[in-house]
Amino acid sequence: MAKKEKESSAPVGTMPKSRMREKYAKEVAPKLQEQFSYKSSMQVPRLEKIVINMGTGSTDKDSKNLENSLRDLQIISGQKPVATVAKKAISNFKLREGMKIGCKVTLRGEQMYHFFDRLANVVLPRIRDFQGLSPKSFDGRGNYAIGLKEQLVFPEIPYDNFDRIRGMDIVFCTSAKNDEEARVFLKAMGLPIREK
Repeated sequence: MAKKEKESSAPVGTMPKSRMREKYAKEVAPKLQEQFSYKSSMQVPRLEKIVINMGTGSTDKDSKNLENSLRDLQIISGQKPVATVAKKAISNFKLREGMKIGCKVTLRGEQMYHFFDRLANVVLPRIRDFQGLSPKSFDGRGNYAIGLKEQLVFPEIPYDNFDRIRGMDIVFCTSAKNDEEARVFLKAMGLPIREK
């Protein structure tokens, strides 16, 4: 009989607990509950999802462009992205309805917290002449969006086999009721948002 292998405490296929989730539970949530005088801990703003969107433009000429975008986004997010398609035809941009023009991925749970941790502590400090994120990128409902000009700021992207520079939009969807609560929450979580 073969020896029984030692079983790990975490189920197969699950991610280890993120330090950002622990930081939120132990430091950020109690601080915000006290600051905004919430009656219930369920009123405290929390991160619901992170959406990463990468536009590739027209894929008529080069279908490899979309494949490489999907590959880069999967490396960055750790999750399989989906291709986005044009909803309507625009002749000036040489777009036809149903044409694949980009890719996106939606992160939730532990994957979302791991990505947030990497973005705030590794990626943003690597950007040259970084002065902090703009405080004007809130949408009025507590969501915050940033744009990155190139995917090479992520250390996971190998510099030697990338084909072209691609930008991306990253949207943080929070449960905050307004922009002020969302700003305080994201800054407390470690996102470097400027004052003005």
